[in-house]
Amino acid sequence: MKTIRVALLTEIISPYRIPVFNALARHNGIDLHVIFLAETDPTQRQWLVYKDEIDFSYEVLPACRWRWGGWHVLLNRGMESALDSFRPNSILCGGYNHPAFLQALIWAKFHRAHFAAWIESTGQDQRSPTLLAQLIKQWFIRNCNSFAVPGKSSFEYVRSMGAPAERIHTAPNAVDNQRFAALARLIREREAQCRAELGLPPRYFLYAGRIIPEKGVFQLLEAYTRLAPESRAAVGLVFVGEGSAKKELISIMKASKVCPGAVVFPGFAQRDQLAAFYALAEALVFPTCSDPWGLVVNEAMACGLPIIATDIAGCTADLVQNGQNGYVVPAAHVDKLAEAMAAFARDPQLASRMGELSARLIQDFSPESCAAGLAAAAISFSVP
Repeated sequence: MKTIRVALLTEIISPYRIPVFNALARHNGIDLHVIFLAETDPTQRQWLVYKDEIDFSYEVLPACRWRWGGWHVLLNRGMESALDSFRPNSILCGGYNHPAFLQALIWAKFHRAHFAAWIESTGQDQRSPTLLAQLIKQWFIRNCNSFAVPGKSSFEYVRSMGAPAERIHTAPNAVDNQRFAALARLIREREAQCRAELGLPPRYFLYAGRIIPEKGVFQLLEAYTRLAPESRAAVGLVFVGEGSAKKELISIMKASKVCPGAVVFPGFAQRDQLAAFYALAEALVFPTCSDPWGLVVNEAMACGLPIIATDIAGCTADLVQNGQNGYVVPAAHVDKLAEAMAAFARDPQLASRMGELSARLIQDFSPESCAAGLAAAAISFSVP
């Protein structure tokens, strides 16, 4: 088999992508080099950068980043030099929204390299792109040779943008399932101690992610306050994360007369710390109004949790079987969200039964499966 040089372009060194890129680097016939546009994004994330876990060739381009309200600009130097140095046969590009990605597409055209786009967008995402952004995306997609998508919703979206179905390859979004499952087992072995250390209720619904309006956090708190008093007394609510809406959410919580200690805000948690919150929770609630996927759902399922997710989330069509390993609810529909939460509050055994199925279903969404899909998109051509 002839070795194909694949340059993978992505924005930051995300902790959940490292296992996928490690698996891709091990793929037969691929010489992988990852080009990051930045190490991290401190304006949006507090993630640690786990460089010691990286087993693939990579570089980080010099960058300048600005954010003004909803505008985000990331400018890089050195993309052309990096590609000239590596001379890839194939470029796998994780987006279209930064100038460096467009520069890479032009490089691929000039050097007759295969160009594959890794696209997570869905048709249900409620974010409204500007006309210019939409035109750039359409031009970008028309000029790609193949595509990698994480699941059913993104597959249909890319096909609706004019891409032939046979050129779209599914690379199921994944986290390190084994790591999360192992950490969850360790936490449950010392459950009482961990609950006390983290200040967690005996039973609780979990939200994990940025605490911002578009994630549905206000609807989640309202749904919780609509539960019957006995249900709120039995099951608390934990918001893990930070974000612009946190202060207002706490103010609303204090005014809602919920039981003291029932709603908890532990703050931001790093990857391995998150496993403790997953392991001890009743269910993960993912109330998002705008999300192309939602990897916290993968993490929670790996820890054996059932899921309550909105129909907007990109992951829902692939990961949540309504009534089997959780519930699917309409986005921003507080009453339906409250009904789903009430079902868990009434039946303490429901979470265990549904969580077992979650743990089985998520095994097909492994770093190796994701890497195989990325490889198929990157090498779906013949090297001259």
